Amino acid sequence: MQRPSKAVTRVLHLVLGWACIALAVIGAVLPLLPTTVFLILAAYFFTKGSPHLRAWLIQHSTFGPPILDWERTGAIAPKIKKLAIGMMGLTLCVSFILGVPLGVMIVQLLCITAAAIYIVTRPSR
Repeated sequence: MQRPSKAVTRVLHLVLGWACIALAVIGAVLPLLPTTVFLILAAYFFTKGSPHLRAWLIQHSTFGPPILDWERTGAIAPKIKKLAIGMMGLTLCVSFILGVPLGVMIVQLLCITAAAIYIVTRPSR
């Protein structure tokens, strides 16, 4: 089997990087979608697709610090932890108010609990 060319691989990484940026922007508006995770992924993809775009992302005053914290130590800022846990709680409340079926609520609660435990156990800055 033939390996893809470097140009194809570069384009694929660029497309994936921009897709992650788009999801991060959507996540900034919707409480159900994370933002920082997609920015971290975008930085990873831009590393292989466009060092210039990665540098832009890392040097951005808002996006850069959380990405660098994660890459250096796996840290999540306390403010981001509180925001993430709060949005998870809000999601559960909205689901309850909307009358989401019990089975779905249980799965949602289990997933959110696992994600919350992961977030809380990460180091802070």
